[in-house]
Amino acid sequence: IWTPEGSPLRKFTSDLAENLSKKLNSPIALGRDATVDGNRSPAYDVLSAVTYGQPSIETQLDNLSALGVEKILVVPLYPQYSATTTGAVYDRLAQYIVKRRRIPEIICVNNYYRHPFYIRALANSIRKSWGERGKSERLLLSFHGLPAAYAEKGDPYPQQCLETAGMVARDLELPSDAFACSFQSRFGPSAWVKPYTDDLLRDWARAGVGEVDVVCPSFAVDCLETLEEIQLQSENLFREHGGNNLQYVPCLNASPDHVLLMENIIIEYLPI
Repeated sequence: IWTPEGSPLRKFTSDLAENLSKKLNSPIALGRDATVDGNRSPAYDVLSAVTYGQPSIETQLDNLSALGVEKILVVPLYPQYSATTTGAVYDRLAQYIVKRRRIPEIICVNNYYRHPFYIRALANSIRKSWGERGKSERLLLSFHGLPAAYAEKGDPYPQQCLETAGMVARDLELPSDAFACSFQSRFGPSAWVKPYTDDLLRDWARAGVGEVDVVCPSFAVDCLETLEEIQLQSENLFREHGGNNLQYVPCLNASPDHVLLMENIIIEYLPI
């Protein structure tokens, strides 16, 4: 799953930031004549960061501050909010702020699990897969898992995942028996939110379902959990229990629809 440029997570995230910067700063987007104003500074500086590792959130905030940026929008690439993901970004921001006397205005997007451009982008990616490889008997929307105890304490993530899945299915005009929502990537002995992706795929295969499409809406870009766990391991599991074919639908990655989604989120918070 490694690319010539390294980790697919880093590559696709970097490509998304680059494509988004080009889109936001294009003459058409800004309503300017590039031939007249060709040397202008970008209206939007777009940088990517990771919560754990480099380039870190702190490093990129410092880089933006050094450019003289007075307002920063942080868009965690987690469509559904969880204290374990978006919440961790809030923690990093708080750690950054408390160490500094002077900071720019910082806004953080909480979620975008119901955003119409997000739902349409997911639906379009599935339609694209159907157009290229055909439509399978079932569609599985597999989200990253969460310990059940977290949900019981009020983490809204599972409910937001269910809402996303339902909205995508409605956009695709799928009947209720043609799709399902599940949770993957669990580890450890504790119970996680159910149904589990591997259990559901196993049950479908044993029940005679021959072909399934699997999309992973909680992952903005492809990574180990999608390319290794779903595209490879889950396909093998499905076949081992009687299924014929599992078609993995790639994440939105740096696609035009993903760029359009990010552009609309940014303009909503930071209009020119």
